[in-house]
Amino acid sequence: MVNNNTTAINRRSFIKVSSLSGVALTLGFAWPVAGKERQAVLQRIDKDTPSSKELNPFVIIEGTGKITLMLHKPEMGQGTYQSMPVILAEELEVRLDQVEIKMAKADKKYGDMGVGGSNSVKGSWMLLRQVGAAAREMLIAAAAQTWNIPAAECYAKEGKVYTKTGSKSLTYGELVEKASKLEAPKEPRLKDPKNFKLIGKAVPRPDILNKVDGTAQFGIDVKVPGMLYASIERAPVFHAKVKNLDDTAAKAVQGVKQVLPSERKLNKNTFHGVAVLADNYWAAVQGRKVLKIEWDNADFNQVNTGSLYKKFNDLAKGEGHISHQAGDFDKTFAEASKKVEAIYELPFAAHAPMEPQNTVAYVQGDKCEIWSPTQVPDWALGEVAAYLKIPAENITLNITFIGGGFGRRLFFDSIMEAVHLSKQANAPVKVVWTREDDMTQGPFRPGTLSSLKAGLDASGKPMAFQHKVVAPSIGYDNFGSKDPQRKEDEGAMEGIKDSAYEIPNIKYNNIYAETTMPLGWWRAVYSTTTAFAHESFIDEMAHAVGKDPVAFRLGMIGKNTRMKNLLTFMAEKSNWNKTMPKGWGKGVAIWQFFAGQAGHVVFVSNTNGKLKIEKIVACIDCGTAVNPDNVKAQVEGATVMALMAALKDQITFENGKAVQSNFHNYRMMRINEIPPVEVHILPSTDKPDGVGEPGLPPLAPALGNAVFAATGKRIRKLPFNLEEV
Repeated sequence: MVNNNTTAINRRSFIKVSSLSGVALTLGFAWPVAGKERQAVLQRIDKDTPSSKELNPFVIIEGTGKITLMLHKPEMGQGTYQSMPVILAEELEVRLDQVEIKMAKADKKYGDMGVGGSNSVKGSWMLLRQVGAAAREMLIAAAAQTWNIPAAECYAKEGKVYTKTGSKSLTYGELVEKASKLEAPKEPRLKDPKNFKLIGKAVPRPDILNKVDGTAQFGIDVKVPGMLYASIERAPVFHAKVKNLDDTAAKAVQGVKQVLPSERKLNKNTFHGVAVLADNYWAAVQGRKVLKIEWDNADFNQVNTGSLYKKFNDLAKGEGHISHQAGDFDKTFAEASKKVEAIYELPFAAHAPMEPQNTVAYVQGDKCEIWSPTQVPDWALGEVAAYLKIPAENITLNITFIGGGFGRRLFFDSIMEAVHLSKQANAPVKVVWTREDDMTQGPFRPGTLSSLKAGLDASGKPMAFQHKVVAPSIGYDNFGSKDPQRKEDEGAMEGIKDSAYEIPNIKYNNIYAETTMPLGWWRAVYSTTTAFAHESFIDEMAHAVGKDPVAFRLGMIGKNTRMKNLLTFMAEKSNWNKTMPKGWGKGVAIWQFFAGQAGHVVFVSNTNGKLKIEKIVACIDCGTAVNPDNVKAQVEGATVMALMAALKDQITFENGKAVQSNFHNYRMMRINEIPPVEVHILPSTDKPDGVGEPGLPPLAPALGNAVFAATGKRIRKLPFNLEEV
């Protein structure tokens, strides 16, 4: 992964691109070949220079005055269509309504194009600012030459360069030709944050109108001439294979053209099925319904949720891999004045994006064109090239808007299916998953079991702490392991082994639990389960020694001032110390992991045994908030998704199959079920941090802690029903 936060620029220049409408200035970066230091290099290149293929344009200014800002990070609702261009526009000194935003096609020359890990803004922040600043300085220098005055006597504003006296001005388009002949500054001066006009402001998202009026193209909207629709019957038992097939009735359905074997490549795993191809989607689905398939399930139909969690509990009795330890936990715990122990069980979950998986692919000999709503276009490009054994340069991957990702579209199995079928059919093929396919086929968020122990001294100070995480391995399931003795996924310990809490004697264990279900990263990954256990147990410790949950947490945070400040901020914004109405309970939780840091305070009322979530206060420290409105929307969305996972349904397995199949038995939160949610952003001028994921993990433990405060009943298993507590 390219670390754009530390990107260095050796030389910066504008380039002349005569393939555009007349003279144009294009500013971008080239990434060095693999194996060399990962730093961006800007070169003076024209259309005749062979290395121009390696240039990734971010800013294109034409002589006509047209300004194009390239978006290299897919838009899936998280706001990259606004945040990425606005960083460029801020330094370039243009308004967003003065530019055209264009989605880049997948290409290794853009470096990391993936959207995941809440890394889009924080990973591109400095790179995009440098590009915009260099462009601005070159245009100012061109204007200064034209007027024969020092550049210091000029300034840029809204697509023009002015003299400070206000007597003269030139548009960027008028300056293009002269600017293209100038050497760019080696270290462009970035704007002082106090002068930001766009960053930190609630700038409207330009994609919203297109999504409302239907002109935004999502993957499911794509149509190309001669396209066939594919609906695939996949093995209901994971890893099963086709034993016998009778496709006579399917081929008799009007509109059905072919019935083909299907191959779903999910990283190191390959799943099998049968695809019905037709000239319309309805016919493909109807043909699929009448396929007669006998499956060879081998022994894969033995998996059941009950036996799975029994195995998890048995594994928790062992040590597994010690991920991190300090001091002597065993001795200190044995001698502790007060001991607390608990086991928490967390379920498997489906991603359930509103737009089911889909891709259009057209393989023609040694060339391929793809249209897909993918989160990882550059990664998918490499996989398709390897799969087809053709150069990546022969593949065009068009990126569409994404109707929800949540980690599901970090996997490109629908792309591989479409490519596989198109090659066989010798035609463009559109693969569309049904809702049931999306729900039952995975990959799933792995369920986990957490076994925790704590020892406290006579004063109530925590002295010993252990958190064992029993979990299937997303990493091993998808990619295998170089070390056959190590199958654990260290991601399962995120936020735990680097916890802000300072306890002198700790032991954190990671125990691998083998499963046969396909596994995948879910929004906030393992933290969506382990944070519930960890922060709920911290609350149990505080209750055991009669201490206020916020004060107890603050007492354990020393060096991590970021989390101390966030917790203090939360207490203030939630009025934590204010007396609550009779029958109310409140709960708090915080979490810090690879994506960032956030926290929740939840208020629950208990009226004659009937529980109601009265209010949720969410706080996030995301550094500089590029668009505060979007930050709030993301935290609200993460909070609602966390509520759904805590209060609605789980994915369970019977006889090797997923039981839940659609929104009737894997329910979403409805708008009338959402309590008031307040979002507060900790003021900061630090570089941006993650937003999309941090707002999810702390919600469930804060809710569970509030329920305990209101009822005295501890929630140790999700999901749970508020009406049955």
